[in-house]
Amino acid sequence: MSVATPIIPETTNSRYDQHRLEQLLLSYKATLDGQKQSIIVSLSQIIDEVDPLSTLAFLTHEKINNFFKDEIYFYWENPGKTEAILGYGVTEFCQLNRVDRFAQSQQFVKDCFHKIVKVNQHNLSNSFPHIFCGFTFFSESNTQEFPFPSAFAFLPKLQILKQKRNSLLIFNLLIDSETNIKKLADQTTANLKSISKIKPYLEINKPEKQSIILNPKYHMIKGFESSVASALKSIKADHFQKLVLANALDLTSSQDFSIIDCLKNLRYYHPDCYIFAINNGKNNCFVGASPERLISLHNQQLLTDALAGSTSRGKTKLEDYYLAQKLLKSSKERREHQVVIEFIVQRLINLGLIPQISPLKVLKLSNIQHLWTPIYTQLNPNIHPLEVVENLHPTPAVSGFPTGVTCQEIKRYESFERGFYAAPLGWIDYSGNSEFIVGIRSALISGNHARLYAGAGIVEGSEPSKELAEIQLKFQGLLKALSYC
Repeated sequence: MSVATPIIPETTNSRYDQHRLEQLLLSYKATLDGQKQSIIVSLSQIIDEVDPLSTLAFLTHEKINNFFKDEIYFYWENPGKTEAILGYGVTEFCQLNRVDRFAQSQQFVKDCFHKIVKVNQHNLSNSFPHIFCGFTFFSESNTQEFPFPSAFAFLPKLQILKQKRNSLLIFNLLIDSETNIKKLADQTTANLKSISKIKPYLEINKPEKQSIILNPKYHMIKGFESSVASALKSIKADHFQKLVLANALDLTSSQDFSIIDCLKNLRYYHPDCYIFAINNGKNNCFVGASPERLISLHNQQLLTDALAGSTSRGKTKLEDYYLAQKLLKSSKERREHQVVIEFIVQRLINLGLIPQISPLKVLKLSNIQHLWTPIYTQLNPNIHPLEVVENLHPTPAVSGFPTGVTCQEIKRYESFERGFYAAPLGWIDYSGNSEFIVGIRSALISGNHARLYAGAGIVEGSEPSKELAEIQLKFQGLLKALSYC
């Protein structure tokens, strides 16, 4: 994906020179005419090394110019790449609750990037403005049950990017004919000064248990085993091959959950997962630690994962090895995994791509291990990242197969709104790079209430009691993170 907007090789020391920034913004305002009603000046500069989570902690506790504590934000951390990104506040925003949400969101992304004028260039591999996106599992979302629309995308006012030991700050400044340039320059330079005072890092020590009372309420746990038995009868009757049934666990605390502490705990306990948080600005935040990448796109190289089939970790190295070998040899788990591989490969072929399948591996996480097959392909530049996301979602790893039938079965069996659970969450940047994960191992937090989500894949050979145990195992990661908030 390419953007025709020119990159202006302008160097600004805006942190120190407010007058120069004001003159720069005035020059861009002067370019507006009848056809171009507004532009977005994307102003970036390298800053002292800072942890975006530390920045989020600061922004959600302190009011600074042009930002408030209750803002829309997206936090993203990829420990494997030693990368973390924060998008905070809104410059442009799109929210939809309709069947064509991917196509409409794709147009929003294109329109947004077309308006951007990039000021300054840096050598960081991902140093571009990002649009952050969240799509619910189903194309229409019940916002009374889950307080986000089915498509949620925004270009942030402020973006902090950390890659290894490098940190970059980006301000996306919207300018139209009514913009008070002096005020905008004042706010921007003041915000730069405020951000320069942030503590570089939050201490991520082993969490200490807090005196929080958790009152769990299972949504359908009592009927889960009977639902599995019913699904197995349908599989035997050849109605479908696989069905993923999820469960919701509601928790109420005596005090509000801390999103920052939850993210710190997830970072500590799940260093091998994507840590994420997406906040709607109304005290509702979807958080999690997902092991599952839907797509990773860089320089038109596309990588996706087949991740299905799981077992617990062993208490010793020998037991862990035994469980991994048992997983690899399990015909039931291999069948579940193969369905996902075949689905992904076929969807990529339908897009005109030539997928390459890597050898089967075991992905070992802190409390669980999965069968894992990475799949690679070269992406045609005419294909937008959201087209790939739309074609891959939902994979049989989170819905079942065939997906049309099993999505209807999910609605029949599950008594709660999935929302972002098992759905695509991620970003697209100005140069067309993109990364989306699947929102599993996740929870919706609203004040002192949290709803946790977990699911299990039902195939021929599944045992209801073992599938229930798998769901309870998957709940543990978020339970631990929230118990120590």
